[in-house]
Amino acid sequence: MTALDENAVAPRDTGHEDYLRVLEAIQTGALQLLAGFPQQPSALRFQVGEVTVEAEWQATAPAPTPATTAAVPVESVAAPDSPALGAVVRAPSVGVFYRCPEPGADPFVEVGDRVQAGQQIAIVEAMKLMIPVTAQTGGVVTGILKEDNEPVQFDEPLFSYSPE
Repeated sequence: MTALDENAVAPRDTGHEDYLRVLEAIQTGALQLLAGFPQQPSALRFQVGEVTVEAEWQATAPAPTPATTAAVPVESVAAPDSPALGAVVRAPSVGVFYRCPEPGADPFVEVGDRVQAGQQIAIVEAMKLMIPVTAQTGGVVTGILKEDNEPVQFDEPLFSYSPE
């Protein structure tokens, strides 16, 4: 056996790499497209090469009319981005909220943690697509508004924070 034979690299499975590249392209495109919508679409279809991914979301229930709304003291409800709640980080998609990078791991952040702009602080899973939730600006986490593994709606507040 020569030195060249010992250092030879096994041939790569290019089909597998191509598949991963296509999935990455779909994920990147989906995140960019969803970020550009003023509200969550009801359906989305991507096609990259021969791979097609389709996703549909149930329409969110319409807001209740004033006649069917129960009386709630104003002090007990804080409007999003209100002084009582502070700034919020919102869900980028309909899906399932995860505070940890994987089961059994420590959460990305806890109340009181200082975060930087762009730092990943959670995950929303939609159709097996893991969408990172990131801090828009630097600040301190003041509240975690959803439980781990809880379903969330598009644009729903997930964290409150005090921006710096």
